[in-house]
Amino acid sequence: MSVRNHKLNDLVAADPRYAADAYFFVFEALRYAQRRLGKLRKTQTPRSEPAREEHLSGRELLEGVRDLALELYGPMTVAVFQQWGIHATSDFGEIVFNLVRSGDMKATEQDSRADFDDVYKFDQVFCRDYRIENTDLS
Repeated sequence: MSVRNHKLNDLVAADPRYAADAYFFVFEALRYAQRRLGKLRKTQTPRSEPAREEHLSGRELLEGVRDLALELYGPMTVAVFQQWGIHATSDFGEIVFNLVRSGDMKATEQDSRADFDDVYKFDQVFCRDYRIENTDLS
């Protein structure tokens, strides 16, 4: 078991509301959003300056969560999230700040757990607004 998995198991034990997969998804959504917003870390080379971590706001991260979830799970997103213990955007705030407390993520003084409250409604963005792209296969 890796150190990261061991720490994650400790997080899940401390706050069993959320499955380990929810934490993995948050890290994946963070990288996804950073890539889409052009905020990925520079890779270091021996002569380059140290890589700089590019911060995302709670709203930016939640946009990445939304877009990645739609890409990966489509109309099943709500069911997947419910399996992980996630029922609203505020749950992602809880997960992020659990990761901040554990030292696995960083927050600025301007960041707040409340930044994640009621950003969007799951039934709206993952169900009612979900559209299947019609591609011409001919």
